[in-house]
Formats: sequence, structure tokens, C-alpha cells
Amino acid sequence: MISDFRWWHIEPVLTIEDELFGAERWTAPMFWNELASGHYYRVYLAKGEVVGYAGLAASPPDEAWINNVGVRRDFQRRGVGRALVDDLHAEAARVGARQILLEVAADNEPAQRLYASYGFEVIGRRRGYYQPSNTDALVMSHDL
Repeated sequence: MISDFRWWHIEPVLTIEDELFGAERWTAPMFWNELASGHYYRVYLAKGEVVGYAGLAASPPDEAWINNVGVRRDFQRRGVGRALVDDLHAEAARVGARQILLEVAADNEPAQRLYASYGFEVIGRRRGYYQPSNTDALVMSHDL
């Protein structure tokens, strides 16, 4: 079940962040800032537990950025990520975005395949974007 990301979801989301991203994980203040800024954030709950989360920031007049998508490893490849991206896609359309953009690690092929299945295409590369690993980020775009 997908629902609004609330402040009490931050702690379980941080556990997922640590599992997936290690030293490059987002911090609690980063999520607090996203929520305080009014960005669109959702969680995927299974039996009341947070197993995934995703966020979208609208950039008027016609862009939206997917800020993050994370799914607990034991729930990956079960449609959780796809459900969250579907939800973000619908919200982007609802707010009038004509283009959705995102950054994804150049070595994260499963995520790249997921985004490509929606029609996202690589439009750029940010060298050394993810720190401290110095991993490049691919900038992907999809027109609505």
C-alpha cells in the first residue's frame, strides 16, 4: 500500500538508505527538509512496515525531478519500485509537468532498466556526483 511519507517514516527510511547507499545515504535532516519544503514523498507499506519510498519535486512551470527511490533489498523485484515510480509519474502529470528528470548512479543498472522501461533516456552525465565513492550520475529525462 502506498501512502504519504510522514515524519515518523524517516527512521525506517534511514535504515533502508543505509542498506542501499551506505556512506552516500541521505540523512534525517535531508528528509526533514524535503518534507518541510512540501515536496511529494510517498512510502510503500507492507504489513505496516516501510519497505520502499520515493520523492518528487515539482519545478514550475513544467518540470519535475525524481529525488529518490529506494526499496528494501528483500522487497526488490516485487513491483514495489514500479508502483512508487507509477505514483510519482501520476503526480508529475497532475501538477502539469511536461518532463520528468532524475539522476541515477552510472553503476546502478537495475534502476536504469526500470527508468528506461518508462521511456527515460540518458541526456547527460555528472562526473563524480556521488561521494565519497566518486561514482558518476546519469541524468535521465522522460517527456510526459
